[in-house]
Amino acid sequence: MNLPFCAKEKLIVGIDIGSHSVKICQLQRSNDEYEVLSLGSNLLPEGAVDDGTLHDPEQVGNIIKNLLKHLKIKNRKVGFAMSGFSVVVKKIALPHMDEELIKDHILSEAEQYIPFDINEVYLDFQDLKTNREGSERTDVLLAAAKKDVVDAYLEMFKSINLFPTVVDVDGFALGNAYKYNHPESSNVALVDIGASKINMNVMLDEAATMARDIVVGSRELTDQIQYELDIDFEEAEALKLGIQPAGDKQAAIEEIFNSRCNQWIEEIKTAIDLYHANNRREPLSKLIICGGGSNITGFAELLEQSIDLPVEQFNPFSNMITNPRKIDPEYLAQVGPEMAIAAGLAIRTSEI
Repeated sequence: MNLPFCAKEKLIVGIDIGSHSVKICQLQRSNDEYEVLSLGSNLLPEGAVDDGTLHDPEQVGNIIKNLLKHLKIKNRKVGFAMSGFSVVVKKIALPHMDEELIKDHILSEAEQYIPFDINEVYLDFQDLKTNREGSERTDVLLAAAKKDVVDAYLEMFKSINLFPTVVDVDGFALGNAYKYNHPESSNVALVDIGASKINMNVMLDEAATMARDIVVGSRELTDQIQYELDIDFEEAEALKLGIQPAGDKQAAIEEIFNSRCNQWIEEIKTAIDLYHANNRREPLSKLIICGGGSNITGFAELLEQSIDLPVEQFNPFSNMITNPRKIDPEYLAQVGPEMAIAAGLAIRTSEI
């Protein structure tokens, strides 16, 4: 299992498989910049993917295959990211030692850090090199993913003649995209608001220092609008995102919005408080939101008022080259926040 560390080969195709949709992004390196070659998304059948676990590999595989064909992407080397109950990311403090000794230590002591049998997971780590002069300890970022869950994705990709050369973690892929666009930023919380979960990843001095999944998501808001107003899913989604005027439904939607979004905000505040309790000397400078849920009208403003931190919506393509004759700039800006993980994967180079 290769997590987000460096290589020097051809760029891969980034494939972000969520519970609601598949997002695909292909980039090309041009000097010190990236050019967006192709991107697109397609909805998944309900239940095909749940909490990061692949339940219907045949349907998901066919959707990916058809989307790649539609986008005219021929590169067969791809990368995907994991999240959910089957993935554990933890920062641990260890005595300063070389990487081989760190590896030996983690393999011998892994079960005290992860809640799975060591023989049932893929493990990877990165020394964050936080030791300073006079300090004998360093922080190490440990990532583990259950083999059966990862292997199901690998088999699915193999069945459609794709070759996964990178397996990442959602938060790391998001951090990869953010660091490219904002290399000078530090002490930021990246919050990805997906359909079934909110993933929060804190970037401290350009390294991930905390990852947390919050099991609420924007699909709940759509479902409640659909139920309360007795309308179909597509109309509820359009009302949620402000694409369709609310009209006489405005008051009911605002009540639903306030109830659900306040729940999300309380969960995000709890995660921020936990971070600050453990990192008093490194307060957060701002909150960056992305994912489909970040497009909900008024949410960023409500969140900013509640957490007393600047809140910005992240577009991973803001500093990339695009050909307006091939990709509409307005469309790119609109879909950018939900393509952040796919873009972070697409920046990666092939490990094989």
